[in-house]
Amino acid sequence: MKKVVLLGDSIRMIGYGNRVAELLEKECDVWQPNDNCRFAKYTLRMLFDCKEQIDGADVIHWNNGLWDTCDILGDGKLFTPLEEYVDNMLRIADILLAYGKKVIFATTTPTHPDYPYNSLENIQRYNEALVSELKKKGLLINDLFATMLPHCYDGLRDDLIHLNDRGIELCAKQVADMIRSVL
Repeated sequence: MKKVVLLGDSIRMIGYGNRVAELLEKECDVWQPNDNCRFAKYTLRMLFDCKEQIDGADVIHWNNGLWDTCDILGDGKLFTPLEEYVDNMLRIADILLAYGKKVIFATTTPTHPDYPYNSLENIQRYNEALVSELKKKGLLINDLFATMLPHCYDGLRDDLIHLNDRGIELCAKQVADMIRSVL
């Protein structure tokens, strides 16, 4: 059975992750950490603890970004500066490429326009800066931002950031289909 690893922040953990595992259960052995991979630097550290579970994966599907692109303190500064984000994400990509056969990066999903700590513009800016660099490394891109943008009013929970049942189903189907396409 093919080995699939799902890594990512809460969009994966309380979002599409379990549904993807259900959709692929007859085709793949799906592993994902019980921990929220949060922001890029946290994920980078977590790769040390999870090496054994990730190593040798046929497909690794990974997302990070909502924490990195947020103005969590309300001081006008994003949690992770763009250059640092891209640098950390490229380090993660290199490690994942060494661990797995195929690596898919999922773009950061949009938040509701009224969410006070993120903006669609910042999320898009971070996605665009990173995606071009990841493509150069040969990563496949799963554009969950584009999938969820038309649903940032009806695909998110009342917290204006996390996927509701509709958003989970939309993202899970797209993630599962993308994984299947590379197996």
